[in-house]
Amino acid sequence: MPGILGGVDRAALAAALRSYRARLTPADVGLPAGTRRRVPGLRREEVAQLAGISVDYLVRLEQGRGPVPSELVLTALARALRLTDDERDHLFHLTGVAPPRRGHIVSTPRASTLRLLERLSDLPAVLIDAKGDVLAWNALAAALLGDFSAWPPGQRNLVWQRFLGGGGRVAHGSPEEEERTARESVASLRLAAARYPDDPGLRRLVDELRAKSPRFAELWEEGPVAERRSGRKTVRHPQLGLLELDCDALHVPDVDQRLIVYSAAPNTREAEALALLRVVGLQEVGGEVDEDVGTRA
Repeated sequence: MPGILGGVDRAALAAALRSYRARLTPADVGLPAGTRRRVPGLRREEVAQLAGISVDYLVRLEQGRGPVPSELVLTALARALRLTDDERDHLFHLTGVAPPRRGHIVSTPRASTLRLLERLSDLPAVLIDAKGDVLAWNALAAALLGDFSAWPPGQRNLVWQRFLGGGGRVAHGSPEEEERTARESVASLRLAAARYPDDPGLRRLVDELRAKSPRFAELWEEGPVAERRSGRKTVRHPQLGLLELDCDALHVPDVDQRLIVYSAAPNTREAEALALLRVVGLQEVGGEVDEDVGTRA
């Protein structure tokens, strides 16, 4: 029967993708609303950007034509469309592909976790899976840390960015902080590798990091193992300067995901900076920056 691990049901797949896209709003996925929306839901361009595929490819899928999507593309679409586990598995079944197996890292956000993320309207928050893939974020996180959807899916990972990418806006306030965060990143990934030895995405990530980053390879061989814990992180914002923020990792145990929440103590310049971000959102913060005080001049 097409679509039940016996071939792709193109018509049902197309209908499902259109339906899932129509029920979302930009705010649901941490994107600015924009203007001149003639139909409800996300635009194809927005879903394609979140999933890291071309708009033309998504158009063909929604029209019931084009190539059968791979497991990686299906996982990216399920994440971009905020599908539940059952909806994700249904999407896999419609293409004749077996859903992710037990013992593999869960990279689809739960609906209840996304609701919690949406309620955190006054603090930046990012959801990551066990290997550090960025799964979801709120609008304030995008305002603070930049547009995660601009990172290609294969690079939308905190450890990859730490060793092979630009690292986003997370800075290192001192050599000691740089060393500590590097070791913490490797230690958390090594612990994930022990828990999920058969996860193909995790194996690909570790192999790439070991091959391309001598520093990662050195730390990996040292064998540190530790959970990702709460701490303090320095963020370099292009308009607000250096911000030293508390960074709490809230564990969602049954899916082994973590909600990373950034905050600041009251009556600090960092608290004032977060308050300003809440007002302007994703708009550019105007004015010159005095990096010594981290506020607009």
